[in-house]
Amino acid sequence: MQTKLAIIAALPREIASLVKGLKPHPAFTHRAVYAYELPGAVVVAAGMGTHRVTLALEAARAIAPISTVISVGLAGACTPQLRPGEVADACTIIDVRTGERYFASEPSPHTLVTSDSIAGIAEKARLAQAYNAALVDMEAATLARLALAHGLRFRALKAVSDGHDFELPSLSLFADKDGHFRTSAFALHTALRPRDWGKAAQLGRDSGRALKALDAALRKAIEDHS
Repeated sequence: MQTKLAIIAALPREIASLVKGLKPHPAFTHRAVYAYELPGAVVVAAGMGTHRVTLALEAARAIAPISTVISVGLAGACTPQLRPGEVADACTIIDVRTGERYFASEPSPHTLVTSDSIAGIAEKARLAQAYNAALVDMEAATLARLALAHGLRFRALKAVSDGHDFELPSLSLFADKDGHFRTSAFALHTALRPRDWGKAAQLGRDSGRALKALDAALRKAIEDHS
């Protein structure tokens, strides 16, 4: 049987365009794991954080034989070299909680660090200084570790949603128990705080451009694999 890519995202909106019109696999939705099978790929979004991406990869491997894991989604830039809306492969992935380093199969000059929280301006600068980090996310190192354990190729493909000089502290308040983002609660919170309107609008625009670019990159990855 031909192997497939496992495309693992945290948030459903990060894969929404790729799986538009498809229904998630019913075996996993009770755990808030949304898995879809495409020709050449299994696409899963299960929430933010270590535990949730572990569930996502388990679901992907239950659906089809997997040869390559791709950690995908939005990430923050730690330096001005990467701008909102751009998509980048990362070659070196560092777990800041343990110091472990992993290496992706795609050559790239970029280092991605995985943190357990959304990084603000000061934290992005610290990560750039301490690790030469270009990007920060919350899941890639876990997936890299799992891919290595299962003998799978690994790739980290991230779209920049926020620049090195951007932060919106309230974002960290709206993850639910399953690691999904409570969009409606965030919108209400922001609506009551006019000082945040400009930054929220900017994040929306930049995230939209990033997701469009990510979708194109993922379609190419699936085509190349097939």
